[in-house]
Amino acid sequence: MSRTNFEQLLEVGCHFGHLRRKWNPAMAPYIFMERNGIHIIDLNKTVEAIDKAADALKNMAYEGKRILFVGTKKQIKDVVASKVSAVGMPYVIERWPGGMLTNFPTIRKAVKKMATIDKLTKDGTYSNLSKREILQISRQRAKLEKNLGSIADLNRLPGALFVIDVLKENIAVHEAIRLGIPVFAIVDTNSDPTIIDFPIPANDDATKSVEVILDACCSAIAEGLAQRKAEKVDESAEESKEEKADRPRRERVRKVKQQETSLEDAPKAEEKAEEAKEA
Repeated sequence: MSRTNFEQLLEVGCHFGHLRRKWNPAMAPYIFMERNGIHIIDLNKTVEAIDKAADALKNMAYEGKRILFVGTKKQIKDVVASKVSAVGMPYVIERWPGGMLTNFPTIRKAVKKMATIDKLTKDGTYSNLSKREILQISRQRAKLEKNLGSIADLNRLPGALFVIDVLKENIAVHEAIRLGIPVFAIVDTNSDPTIIDFPIPANDDATKSVEVILDACCSAIAEGLAQRKAEKVDESAEESKEEKADRPRRERVRKVKQQETSLEDAPKAEEKAEEAKEA
């Protein structure tokens, strides 16, 4: 069963591409026709691409991998933040910090700086500073929160990157490719889908178009996380049963060790008693 359908994608305008003069020839396989100088995307291929990407994302979530979402366009920021935060994945909706992936340790230092400021604020260390110094630190903290707050719990490089608009987020895409990180992306008719591992041909400008695709992908991630959690519960239950069944054997082993220790200590006790008599 598909996670989306032709009618649903048509209704939200996923099929509208860019003007013909702006097209990328590599998108030819995904273009259905041209109308009034605008390329129309083949939504049947979009449905297939969404299903393929969603299945891969579900597997990654099940394996415990983190998927970093990137969408810095003004009209889609809120959609990305709400959909992605609901499944507990990191995201970037402000300007992409150059080197975020290729120079990840430096980004982690900046994130740790936020935590340090919070800690020193709570324990009262900053209370002895002047108002001006406190204001400067507060502004620095606010700036870090705005740019990096949504990736604060990303302790290692992500397992995949999900990008909305390949051209706008080209730096993020190139960093991921350089590091061999799989890239999922919504690709419009002006983009190159050949550099993307999981391209989803669709309108990457319309808020509703992006929302429908993110809905399908985030639902798949939620399924993968739920499956992972359920299996962990099952495993812990199995371990408890095994521990319970193994309890008599462990008790016997404990008693035998106690007896062996008593036998080893007996000669020593006798020697001490003899020495006490001689004294």
